[in-house]
Amino acid sequence: MQMTTSLLIVNPCDDEEDNMAMLACHSDQGDMFLMTRYPDEDELEITLDGEPSTLDGVKVTLSPTRLLIEIAAADADALNGDDSLEITHSTDAGDLAEVEETLQNILKGTGTYISELV
Repeated sequence: MQMTTSLLIVNPCDDEEDNMAMLACHSDQGDMFLMTRYPDEDELEITLDGEPSTLDGVKVTLSPTRLLIEIAAADADALNGDDSLEITHSTDAGDLAEVEETLQNILKGTGTYISELV
């Protein structure tokens, strides 16, 4: 599955939401993707177009123009039948450190984060 977005919206630690880490985006076609995790939970939640799924073992790769989310084949219903979601983004390079911090908070202890940032 693929999406294109102009901006990845992140919050590494939302004090108003019990320190939840959150990454979200809206695609050019109007689709919404949300990935969240509370620090005291062992799993993260992915929501695609309003349908939430709780997962663990998620692998995320971040590059300056791409975010690749890979999940177990058994969890493919979370991504409308696909086991990966590739999001092409135009996030400002100065904001990528916060995107990276957010992904590390979301995946810590429950997934794998791979950085392709230089």
